[in-house]
Amino acid sequence: MGKLAAFGGPAAVPRNRRRVDWPVIEDADRKAVIDALDGGRLVSNTDGTNPVSTLEEHWAHRFGFEHCVAVSTGTAALSLALAAIGIGPGDEVIVPALSFIATGLAPVHQMAVPVFADIDPVTFNLDPNDVERRITPRTAAIIPVHLHGAPADMDRLISIARKHSLAVVEDAAQAPGATHRGRSVGGIGDVGAFSLQTTKNIPTCGEGGLLVTSDAELAQSMRRGRQFGEVIESGRERDYVSYGLGWNHKMNAVQAAFTDAQLTRFDDYECARQRNITEFLARLAMLPGLQVPTARPETTHVWHILRFRFDPAAFDLDPVRSEALRSTLRRLLRAEGVPMSQYQLMPLPDQKVFVDRIGFGAGYPWSVIGTPEPVKDSDYPVTRTVIADSLTLQKRHLHPGSGDLLCRYADAFEKVWANADLVTTLVAAAS
Repeated sequence: MGKLAAFGGPAAVPRNRRRVDWPVIEDADRKAVIDALDGGRLVSNTDGTNPVSTLEEHWAHRFGFEHCVAVSTGTAALSLALAAIGIGPGDEVIVPALSFIATGLAPVHQMAVPVFADIDPVTFNLDPNDVERRITPRTAAIIPVHLHGAPADMDRLISIARKHSLAVVEDAAQAPGATHRGRSVGGIGDVGAFSLQTTKNIPTCGEGGLLVTSDAELAQSMRRGRQFGEVIESGRERDYVSYGLGWNHKMNAVQAAFTDAQLTRFDDYECARQRNITEFLARLAMLPGLQVPTARPETTHVWHILRFRFDPAAFDLDPVRSEALRSTLRRLLRAEGVPMSQYQLMPLPDQKVFVDRIGFGAGYPWSVIGTPEPVKDSDYPVTRTVIADSLTLQKRHLHPGSGDLLCRYADAFEKVWANADLVTTLVAAAS
């Protein structure tokens, strides 16, 4: 396969082929933004139809949701969802130990305690068995995360939630379009939260979020919550009365118009992504010691992030060398032009905000329920192992025209694996 680029050989991906823009911005997106600016209906509380209400309607129709509420960010969506279902002081909310920080912060925003559960080693989503072990009389909700675009085991998690009378808030930030047994994720639990941040499969031109539910009362509660607790209804004059606790979590018209334009192309983009990515992963699956992301039966994975795990045994290395192997492969693959990176450098419970438990001062919300046991290095073993032995590919593969680039990425992987003896030597030398 030739000399590795890290040692002077030609890179598998030439430098002039490495740039990939995301999101794809077309004239239709520019026109949608200009039309929103010229239309003068720039906030979600504008009376009548506006770009925000139009996006809500189109999103609900495309994915089969009964109610959709647009908000400022995906993080705001999670917090509003917990507020709407009544999560508060003294409550515990089970979240995965591997996720973006917002999943763990959302309960704290409601003065509830996040309780972390370990993950499945293949899907990287909540392990239902560990979830059930962590339920206490204070547990009020579970937040399954459809991490990287792979649906969580919703059958098991919903069953556990119903058995213990728990609410389910789906964190579908990375998974618009993913399905579980034919149902769109986000619409399986009580509430679903999406992110529209620019890195997402369906983006806006900055930040944005969406909430979905089949419960009309929950939807109304979230609408009140996004605007100071006020009731905003078409044809009803604004009275500026806060009927409950609320925030300013509104989405603006420009964000909504941009996402709405992107949504019209989602099906075409998704079809191209499924073709490009599955062909790419099929090639990589042939390499020994490389675990590629897979879709569980009866699910649709939307491949927001691609996480690859590396088995030291395939390189005649002891398992304790996982991190050294990961670092070596990262350096070699990046030299070939494949932008491999880590996603999450530590389990969520190791984040300083949760270790120090400063919260809102005086240890709240943790002090409400007593001081939990400190996290030990032996806790969350699957999460720790996955972080130690994996790397991710982000954004570049989302572009519908990335097929040729992914083919070159596969060339790079095969080139590195063809030099497995050198990889083993480099890892050994790093000790």
